[in-house]
Amino acid sequence: MSRIRLNQEYRNKIANRMRVHLEQEDTIEKQNYDKLKGDQIDINDNAWKMAESIIRKHYTPEDVKMAHHLQNKFENVDTIAPDSCFHFHYMGTKEDRDYDNNPITKEAQIESHFDFRLNGSLDVDNNSSYSRSDNEYGYALFRDELKAQDDCNPDILIEQEGKDNNPHKTKYCDNNNKYLGDDDKGYGKEWNDKYKLDLIGRNYCRDRSIACSKDEYMFLIDWKNQKGKFVIAHQKWIKSILKQMKEIKIGLKGYKYLDEAIELSTELGLNITDAEIVRTNSTGLTIYNPKNLADRIKGMKNQKVKTKAEKIAERLLYEQQSEVAN
Repeated sequence: MSRIRLNQEYRNKIANRMRVHLEQEDTIEKQNYDKLKGDQIDINDNAWKMAESIIRKHYTPEDVKMAHHLQNKFENVDTIAPDSCFHFHYMGTKEDRDYDNNPITKEAQIESHFDFRLNGSLDVDNNSSYSRSDNEYGYALFRDELKAQDDCNPDILIEQEGKDNNPHKTKYCDNNNKYLGDDDKGYGKEWNDKYKLDLIGRNYCRDRSIACSKDEYMFLIDWKNQKGKFVIAHQKWIKSILKQMKEIKIGLKGYKYLDEAIELSTELGLNITDAEIVRTNSTGLTIYNPKNLADRIKGMKNQKVKTKAEKIAERLLYEQQSEVAN
């Protein structure tokens, strides 16, 4: 029987199957993502309890009740509304310069913006009331739900990292955001409604910066950091897959025959039969040995960050081996 040649349609089909397979593998990167994902509800609930306790020291339930009473009684009173983002501050110190440009330390109000909405900012240095561009968290948290939709891609921001805005990226970001929803519908509304309480003041949360202790402030900063670590775990997992897929596509591009692609798939733990292939003629480029390519791709995951002690030990071993060789 003559060997079946590959064409681009088949290469794409194999690559798509491999992408699914790699996403299902129980790697260190995926384990870290899954572990942190499992922590997110508790992390957000605990931070919300802290924020609520700070707020209710300043805007007591009695104050809120009275504000509602006045707002319902008088048409020209508009002083209370539900909100999910807040400015908190404590009195601390910061470095400055005196008139002679000498470094000094002076008392200062340390303030930050904390947004509990699904797409709230994760930047610990952010103090803006208008920043709502951190969609990465929602994409990472509801990845399975987005992945199940034909027109959504929760990994789009990672896949497009470093690239200019383009129709492909815009399409999937818009579809992701539409599916997740915001204050009006979907997971966004469910999430935002959970983390919302009545506040007295004007519409802009910066106009009502609320004092708290340094410990309370740092607890909320840590909450932002933990959310950021989860987003990074999502990025590292998907980047590991993208790195492997790059090598896989190079190999598939170089193979001429179906049996080479099947051998590569088998080496990577994915069983594919030629019954799934559409037979067409094609030409190939550089041929990669399937087993060697598979070993190379496998080495791109489960990568452990070496400690300083391990690096020193490896260096000493290398020097000892070099002395013996000489």
